[in-house]
Amino acid sequence: MTSMHDENITEGTVVPKGTLENLGWDFQWARQFVPFLEQGFTPARVTCEYREAYDVAGESGELRAEISGRFRHEHPVHAEWPAVGDWVAIVSRPEEATATIHAVLPRRSRFSRKAAGDRTEEQVVAANVDVTFLVAGLDGDFNVRRIERYLMVAWDSGARPVVILNKADLCADIARYVLEVEAVAFGTPVIALSAVTGRGLKELCDMVPYGATGAFLGSSGVGKSSLVNALVGEARQTTRAVRDDDSHGRHTTTSRELIRLPDGGMIIDTPGMRELQVWTGDDGLDTAFADVEALAAQCRFADCTHIGEPGCAVQAALEDGTLQRDRFRSYAKLQREIQYQSLRQDQSARLIEKNRWKKIAKEVRRIERDRENR
Repeated sequence: MTSMHDENITEGTVVPKGTLENLGWDFQWARQFVPFLEQGFTPARVTCEYREAYDVAGESGELRAEISGRFRHEHPVHAEWPAVGDWVAIVSRPEEATATIHAVLPRRSRFSRKAAGDRTEEQVVAANVDVTFLVAGLDGDFNVRRIERYLMVAWDSGARPVVILNKADLCADIARYVLEVEAVAFGTPVIALSAVTGRGLKELCDMVPYGATGAFLGSSGVGKSSLVNALVGEARQTTRAVRDDDSHGRHTTTSRELIRLPDGGMIIDTPGMRELQVWTGDDGLDTAFADVEALAAQCRFADCTHIGEPGCAVQAALEDGTLQRDRFRSYAKLQREIQYQSLRQDQSARLIEKNRWKKIAKEVRRIERDRENR
C-alpha cells in the first residue's frame, strides 16, 4: 500500500491510485469493513453517480461500477442504493476497469430531499459529508428564506453547515447580507467570498482539511462550479453566466461528483436545485429554528398552535417584534411540509410492505405447486 500522502495522481482519475486514506478512509471505516473483507470484498468510495451506474475509487484506481443483482433485489428502496460519498464493498476487475457493488457501509451523514415529481421517494444527494456548504449568491437571487430551508435540511443530515455568500465582488454592502443571514443561522459560520477575486477561498479550504469531505449545495446560478474551479486551481467544472433579469442560472453540473482538492480535502459538487423539498426534518427544524422552539416551550399550553391561544409566547414575541413574522411564517410552512411528508412516507411504507408480502405469498404458492407436481 502506498503512503497516505502519496500525491502521484493517475491521469483521468480524481484521486491518487493506490491509497484509501486520500479518500477519507479511517480506523472506524476499516473496523466496519471487517465482515466484508472476510467475504473477499474490497473497499471503494463512490465518486460519481449516473443512471444506475457509478464511478468508484479505491486501491485499484477508478472503476466504472454497477450494483449486483442480489443487492438490487434486497434493496427495493432507491435511497438504500449507493450515493456519491458512500463507502461500498466491491468485487473489482482492474483489467477491465469495472467493478460490482455488493454492499453500502452505514452512512455517517446523508443529505436527503424528496425526489422531484409526484413520487414519495427519498433522494440521497450526498453521503458521509463532514461539512455542508450552503451556497447563496450576493446578487438578485439572494433569499434568506431559502437559506433557512437549506439550514434545516443540513442540520438534519448530520453534517455541520456553513453558509457561503458567493459573488461578493458584485455586492456593495456585504456586511448587511452577512448580518441578515447571521440573524437566522445562530452560530453557523457565514463566509462572504468571491470565486472571481479569491476573497474567502482560503478560509473555505481550511474547513476541508486532509481526509475531510465537504459538499456544495444551492440553487442554480449561485456559483458552485466556479467555486470548485477556484479551489482546484483549474477549469474542472463548466460554468455559465446567469440571466441578467433575475440572476437565475442553468444547471452546469449535471451529476454529483466527488472532487479532490490540492490540500487533500474533498468536495462533492451537486447540480443546482430548482426546489428543495424536505424529506425529514424534525431534528433539523428544532436546530435551525431554535429561537422559535424556545419561545414555543414557554407557551401556556403544550399543544399550542400559536394562532389564538391565551398565554402564547410566540404570539407575544410577534407582537413586540422580538420574532419576525416572515421567519415565523417560514417555520410554520416547513413544519407543515414535514408533517405532510411524514404522512405520505407512512402511506408509501405501508404500500411497499404490502407489495413485499404479496411477492412472498406468490413465491410460497409457487413452491407448494412445485411440491405437488413432483
